[in-house]
Amino acid sequence: MGKLLFKMKTFLHVGCGLNNKKHAGPGFRNDNWQEIRLDINPAVKPDIIGSMTDMSAVNTNSIDAIFSAHNIEHLYPHEVPLALAEFKRVLRDDGFVVITCPDLQSVAALVANDKLTEPAYQSPAGPIAPLDMLYGLRSAMANGNLYMAHRCGFTQRVLAETLKACGFVQAIVRQRTHCFDLWAFACKNAQSNAELKAMAQHHFPT
Repeated sequence: MGKLLFKMKTFLHVGCGLNNKKHAGPGFRNDNWQEIRLDINPAVKPDIIGSMTDMSAVNTNSIDAIFSAHNIEHLYPHEVPLALAEFKRVLRDDGFVVITCPDLQSVAALVANDKLTEPAYQSPAGPIAPLDMLYGLRSAMANGNLYMAHRCGFTQRVLAETLKACGFVQAIVRQRTHCFDLWAFACKNAQSNAELKAMAQHHFPT
């Protein structure tokens, strides 16, 4: 009997920047997933040059999953439904999306304590203050990368409601106040609660 061939699943790494698969969410860092990198900035050499609001270079129902890290906040509020509609369009019927972005609720707590410009944590790009999480990384923008500007934001409740309003049947959003971020897992079609929680757990950081 010949070998059974299994098709590798494909995830679209949206707004990848200079990152690749090893910098994606934990559930994608294995041999089961093939990465396709998409970014609006040609300087980062993505596989596909395009924006979240127009991914026409990606076929409908062709992707098993989407990973979108810290780029949905770069959209204007009216563009968010357009981007999520594109995410939903390119996903297969059993597809899902993993989104991470700043948590404005925990960021706002620092601002309320008058810590707007004080470092909240250290990143590979240097110290990150609430001002950077609210409006975009100042050092990158100062160097001419205005793609890094932030134009909208989310709390845990708002992100969950936005995903459902845009056609994702189920969504789980985890708030990590110690990291000032949100992690969302949303399915295109319905899963059982047990399946949804297990899948989210697999793709959320520990």
